[in-house]
Amino acid sequence: MSDLNHESNEEKWTGAHKYDFIKKYAFLLFWLVLAVVVAVYIIFNGGSIIAAISGFFSALQPIIFGIIFAYLLNPSVKFYEKHIFAPLTAKMKNQDRAKGLNRGLAITLSVLIFLAIIVVLLNMIIPELYNSILYLITYVPGQLTKVTDWFHNYLSSGDNLSQLIQMGIDNFSTHFQTWLQTELLSTVNTTVSSVTVGVIEVVKTFFNLFIGIIVSIYVLASKESFIGQVKKTFFSLLKTEKANLILKTMRKSNEIFIGFVCGKIMESAIIGVLCFIGSSILQMPYAMLVSVIVGVTFLVPFFGPYLGAIPSILLIALADPFKGITFAIFIIVLQQVQCNLISPKILGDSTGLSPFWVVFSILAGGALFGFIGLLMGVPTFAVIYYIIGQVINHRLRKKDLPTTSESYVDIEFIDTETGDFDYYTDEEKAANSVFNKMFKKNKKSEKKDDKS
Repeated sequence: MSDLNHESNEEKWTGAHKYDFIKKYAFLLFWLVLAVVVAVYIIFNGGSIIAAISGFFSALQPIIFGIIFAYLLNPSVKFYEKHIFAPLTAKMKNQDRAKGLNRGLAITLSVLIFLAIIVVLLNMIIPELYNSILYLITYVPGQLTKVTDWFHNYLSSGDNLSQLIQMGIDNFSTHFQTWLQTELLSTVNTTVSSVTVGVIEVVKTFFNLFIGIIVSIYVLASKESFIGQVKKTFFSLLKTEKANLILKTMRKSNEIFIGFVCGKIMESAIIGVLCFIGSSILQMPYAMLVSVIVGVTFLVPFFGPYLGAIPSILLIALADPFKGITFAIFIIVLQQVQCNLISPKILGDSTGLSPFWVVFSILAGGALFGFIGLLMGVPTFAVIYYIIGQVINHRLRKKDLPTTSESYVDIEFIDTETGDFDYYTDEEKAANSVFNKMFKKNKKSEKKDDKS
C-alpha cells in the first residue's frame, strides 16, 4: 500500500509539479534574456536614449513648472480660502457654487500677488543693475589708471622685486597680443553663437514659465481630485500596510519641504529688507542691488551669506574701499542676527538635521544638480534621512532594542543571552544597570498591552 502511495506521489511530481517547475524557470529565463537584450541595446544606443529622455523632459517642462508653482502657492491658497473668502461665501445658498467661487478667488489672489512680487523685484533690480553697470564703466577705468600709475612709480625704483614684476607684465603682454592675433576671432564667433543660443533658451524658458503658471491654476483648482487619484492608485497596487506607510512618508515629506521652503523664503525676504534698511542708513552705493543679491543668496543654506556677501563687498569696494569694509562688518552682524534670532524663530528644527548633515546635503546636492541642488539639497536629504531612520527604528523595535542614538553611545556589546547592554567600564555598566532594568520592564509592559 505504501509503495502504491509512493508511486502516486512520484507520478504527481512528474506531472503537475514538474510542469510548474519548468514553467517557473522558463519564466525566469525569459526575463533574464530580456534584461540582457535591453542592456545591450542601452550600451550601443545610449546617446539616442539620453537624447530621447532629455527631449521628453524638455517637452514636460511647462508641466513641471506648473506643479512646482502649484505646490508653492498651495499654502497661500489654503489661507485665503479659509480666512478671507470663506466668510464672504458662507451666506450663499448654493454651497457647491460657493466652494468653487471661494477656490477661484483664492487662486486668483495668490497668482496676482505672486506676479506682483516678481514685477516689483524686476522693476527694482533692472534699473539699479543698469545704473550700476553704467557707473562701473565710467568709474573703473579711472581706478585702473590709478593702480597702473602706482605700479609704474613702484617699478621705477629698480630693485629685484620690481624687475621680476616687470618681466611678468612683459610676458603677459606678449601672450595677450598673441592671443588677440590668433585666437580672438574664433573665441568671438563661439561666444556670439553661444549668446544667440542662450537668448533663445531664455525666451523659451520664460514661455514655459508662463505656461507653467496657467498649468498651476488648473492643478490648484483640482488638487483634491489629483490627490484622490494618487491615493487610489497606491491602495490598488500595494498592500494596505505598505500604502499607509507610503502616504505617511509623503505627509512627512510635504511637512519638511513646505516648512523649509516657506521658512527660507520668508527668512530671505526679511534679510533683504534689513540689508536695504542698513545699507541706506550707512549710505552704501548700490543699496538696492546688493540687498537683492544678499536676500536671494540667503536662500542657500549655510553658504548663502558668503555667496551674496563677497560680490556685494567687492562691488561696493570698487566705488569706495572704506565703505566696502564697513559693509563687510555690517554683513557679519546681519548674519549673526539671522543665525541667532531669525532662523530659530522661523525655521526652528524643520529638517531635523545636524549641522554636519546640512553641509553634506548642500555639497552633495550642488555637485549633482548645481544651483537647484544647493537650494533643495537640505529638505531632500532630510526626507531620505527620515525614511532611513524609520526603517532602522522599525528593525530595532522588532529586536526589542531602544531606538534612541544616545542609548548606544557607550555600549561595547549586547549580551545575547540576557539582552543586557555591556559598557566599556564597570562604572558605566553599574551606572546604566538601572537603564537595563527599566528597558526590560517597559518592554514587558508593552508586550502585555499588545496581548490585551
